[in-house]
Amino acid sequence: MKIRVLGSAAGGGFPQWNCNCANCRGVRAGQAGLQRRTQSSIAVSADGAKWTLVNASPDILQQFQQFAGTWPTEGLRGCGIESVVLVDAQIDHTTGLYMLREKGSPWPIWTTDPVFEDLTRGNPILHLLEHYCGVDRQPVPLDGRSFHPQGSASLDWRAMPLLSAAPPYSPHRGNPVPGDNIGLTVIDPASGKRVFYAPGLAEVDDAVFDAMSSADCVMVDGTFWTDDEMISLGLSKKRARDIGHLAQSGPGGMIEQLSRLPRHVRRVLIHINNTNPILDESSAERAALTAAGIEVAYDGMEIAL
Repeated sequence: MKIRVLGSAAGGGFPQWNCNCANCRGVRAGQAGLQRRTQSSIAVSADGAKWTLVNASPDILQQFQQFAGTWPTEGLRGCGIESVVLVDAQIDHTTGLYMLREKGSPWPIWTTDPVFEDLTRGNPILHLLEHYCGVDRQPVPLDGRSFHPQGSASLDWRAMPLLSAAPPYSPHRGNPVPGDNIGLTVIDPASGKRVFYAPGLAEVDDAVFDAMSSADCVMVDGTFWTDDEMISLGLSKKRARDIGHLAQSGPGGMIEQLSRLPRHVRRVLIHINNTNPILDESSAERAALTAAGIEVAYDGMEIAL
């Protein structure tokens, strides 16, 4: 199984277009140890030839240009991506679908029922695509059954509901329902290897910890360093957990949760907000992650299991 990180940043990317925080100023100035990042998305493949896209970032055209696995190889039009799996209905995970409208046949798009509802009502992007390529919606089961998206059909995909948050436009925003946000376990039956992917994660409950412990690699929420990060910078009145993210530091934070995993599990943070000090490779926070055996995802990162 092969995994390609197409984008590793949270919504807005890095640098964010209107942000003047120290990180964004530094990366614009070319400061050493700061690397530009596009918004969060990965691609998964069983053979390295055909791929499944997980989340369609607004930066998807740039991401495809930088990844040869997506380029057409036969005929006048084509793409190495054969289907799309969405873990939620957030803008930074779905609006890239607009850029994929030139496909010559309906896109197989795998979603839970709540996400499908959000993308046909609150933000009806799937209805819009019917005027272009069309949509072949495929339901993602939440009962532990495997599903097999096109492009990686030989792999076993399993979804589990997560405690996080629906988009602000969703009718579920203040009343979450199972399936607003999911974590994905992808298993290669040939090798038995598995990855757990959850870019939006507000709490590590027993079920989530079991899924993480059973994986060979976890790619999980790296949005904020502290729970009050946006408040302390004067950028928001909401804590990380209020918008569906578990901060890395502090009691019960992601560092502490990841430290409980078996030693063989590879630990990778993804979906990193532009304000997070871990983006600075020379920071004390980045050193703390390194000491804990935790990696920070970057655009173009490749993982083979």
